[in-house]
Amino acid sequence: MSSLLLSKAFINGKWVDAADCEMFEVCNPASGKLVGCVPNMKIEDCQDAIVAAKCAFFSKEWSCLVAKQRADLLKCWAFLMKQNVDGIADIITAESGKPITEAKHEVLYGSSLLEWFAEEARRVFGEIIPSPKKDRELLVIKQPLGVAGLITPWNFPLSMITQKAGAALAAGCTLVIKPSLFTPLTCLAVAKLSEEAGFPRGVINVVTSSNARCIGEYMCKSRDIQIISFTGSTIIGKHIYRLCADDLKRVSLELGGNAPFIVFDSADLKKATESALLAKFHNCGQTCIAANRFFVQDGIYDRFVACFKQQVEDLVIGFGCSEETQIGPLINEDQLTTMSELVEDARKKNACILTGGCGVACLGKLFYAPTIITKVPPEARIYCEEIFGPIAPIIKFKTEEEAIRKANDTKSGLAAYFFTENLQQAFRVAKSLEVGVIGLNEGLVSTAEAPFGGIKDSGIGHEVGRINEYINIKYICLGNLK
Repeated sequence: MSSLLLSKAFINGKWVDAADCEMFEVCNPASGKLVGCVPNMKIEDCQDAIVAAKCAFFSKEWSCLVAKQRADLLKCWAFLMKQNVDGIADIITAESGKPITEAKHEVLYGSSLLEWFAEEARRVFGEIIPSPKKDRELLVIKQPLGVAGLITPWNFPLSMITQKAGAALAAGCTLVIKPSLFTPLTCLAVAKLSEEAGFPRGVINVVTSSNARCIGEYMCKSRDIQIISFTGSTIIGKHIYRLCADDLKRVSLELGGNAPFIVFDSADLKKATESALLAKFHNCGQTCIAANRFFVQDGIYDRFVACFKQQVEDLVIGFGCSEETQIGPLINEDQLTTMSELVEDARKKNACILTGGCGVACLGKLFYAPTIITKVPPEARIYCEEIFGPIAPIIKFKTEEEAIRKANDTKSGLAAYFFTENLQQAFRVAKSLEVGVIGLNEGLVSTAEAPFGGIKDSGIGHEVGRINEYINIKYICLGNLK
């Protein structure tokens, strides 16, 4: 395993144990084998990290850096990530089970986010507003918020950190990062590279803990943290929102999705099925923007289902360390139980399990076969709940209006995909779908340059492409000028 595999947390520029020296284990979900141990930090340790970040924010070593200097640090950090693609990818695969090819792609994507925000650091422009009076000048400047608390998930343990950290650091904030208890090792690896890149002491701090609720709530309630950026479930996101409300703390919440994938009769069948495979089964379906409900128009339905079924059955399931593997394990037993319950519920309600629908015990207890379910009734749980796994329910529809109505019939509003070769239909549908991100004839939509965020129960704010979440706007009125 890579020399970047670390066993200490990172606070105030030092690699430290928890105050009580307690550790917790990180295991490979594919094999169940131990990958490493990290400090099981408590509130006392979290407070140390917050104090370090606050002191760093006001220190000359950080606050006096100009935008170009912050940009140079981010570029150096990105360069070091690209130099260590294989080592970091090995860690991602070991602790998350993600196929190694996807893990390498995540490292490259994560580094591209840092490169983008390095450039954005130099584009935080102020304004001069035409004054209504001759003796006044009206100015607007933009300043960093302060300490940013970043709470990140396990499904993208590197890119979810860099999309938040890159924006916050570009703005001039300092960080306290709480990674998922399932994937803290990736976070520590990139923190090590940030140290090598030359970020001043205390600017980046990592608190590892198996008690996510305790640490997360403490960060939300701390008056020394000015913004909480969280990616995770809608239930927890709403809880964070309530906790931050007392201090009117700013939040950036990227929450659950229930993405529709619509295939119209005019769609290019090859393009639609290949994109469906990517949108559904990337990272074993464990992504917030994964295609969740497939709506296929009756004129193309049979051909789509037949073609999609063949491609799904050809997917290679296995251990992430193999270059041939396309589908790895689920992250934990809770995910496996959810998959089993969703399929069983659909079966009881007379849905058709076209392929899959069971675990793959010969590989390990957390492997689940890629599954297609047809004839799904509206009362089935899988029709309306976020799946977060390798199950694709397919529903037939007749008209464009019906597809839009069913696609929007959810509290979520993160992403949607649809396929059509009709230009007029493309614009009509894109404007009608109640989501923040759309893939039109495309199954993979994430890129460093574009804003990413949802509406309705899928979140507040936008990450990627912008740094506005981490900036304060200040108006200055210069009066009594001669």
